[in-house]
Amino acid sequence: MFKGLGNLAGMMKSAQELQQRMGAMNAALADVRVEGTAGGGMVTIEATAQQHVTACRIEEAIFAAGDREMIEELVVSAVNQALDKAKQAHAEEMSKMAGDLNVPGLGDMMKKFGMGEMPGVGDIDGTNES
Repeated sequence: MFKGLGNLAGMMKSAQELQQRMGAMNAALADVRVEGTAGGGMVTIEATAQQHVTACRIEEAIFAAGDREMIEELVVSAVNQALDKAKQAHAEEMSKMAGDLNVPGLGDMMKKFGMGEMPGVGDIDGTNES
């Protein structure tokens, strides 16, 4: 009758440890910066690994051309590149922080939330195989 309590206690401990690590990871993600560029570096977007855009730099020469559509396309392209890099940095940080946790299904959950593959995290045996 009480055989499952040991597993439950282990799961609760893992969940608490995961919560602590997530707090530390969120703080670390705010400090990770990535850049996306477009137009040969004429447009540069800076973002955090939390996918928050923190800066936008546009070279003056682009404005001289007066091509509004081109500027808009370059900004969108640079933002998308920065956000792709932010997602990758986020996944790498998640892998570092949760790499030694053995929480069943964690890897699958992270993939569903767009946080990338987490090597060694997810399945009970740590292989992350389905």
